[in-house]
Amino acid sequence: MRILLVEDEPGLGDAVREHLAAAGHAVDWFTTIGAGEAALAAVPYDILLLDLALPDGSGLGLLKRLRQARSVVPVVILTARDQISDRIAGLDAGADDYVVKPFDLDEMTARVNAVARRYAQAPSPTVCHGDLEVNVGARRASVNGQAIDLTAREWGLLEVFLRNPGAIVSKGQLEEAIYAFGAEVESNTVEVYVSRMRKKLGRDFIETVRGIGYRMAT
Repeated sequence: MRILLVEDEPGLGDAVREHLAAAGHAVDWFTTIGAGEAALAAVPYDILLLDLALPDGSGLGLLKRLRQARSVVPVVILTARDQISDRIAGLDAGADDYVVKPFDLDEMTARVNAVARRYAQAPSPTVCHGDLEVNVGARRASVNGQAIDLTAREWGLLEVFLRNPGAIVSKGQLEEAIYAFGAEVESNTVEVYVSRMRKKLGRDFIETVRGIGYRMAT
């Protein structure tokens, strides 16, 4: 997934970004509302992790503006505000989950994945496609019952295809899914990872649509 993190605490922001990146997600991290809004206007994020107390204003204000603009990007609030009234205000403003600091990084990642599954209309963490079986939450994949080892970026690509079954996905979309903003991308990176995934999941799992992109075979 491509995740936007808006958090001004350096230690926590770095820990969250590293933990999510290790789980195979591309994370763009900004420390102000202004930078976060600019990023949201430029990139179609899969999820937003939002602190409430930011140097240039309230994250709750950003959330309200997003929902007023009919943005459907999933939002998980990360905050030290632990009063019931604060939780109610966040959820009423349109947040999908509310995580109180300090929090366990593994639990936070599980909550992020759960929110993403809800938006993908996949309440079950297990997805089957032909001989392939994927447990999205546990990040386990098998073909004909045999476990398949996927790298973090291969998981990133697989999630894109699973969220868009039968749809054509452009090379640019795949690059956005596996690279954070500003990361250097080799010209043939997507081709290399698609080739690796075909070897692991089957040659016919990903179809090339010449000149346009790729799609998961139906």
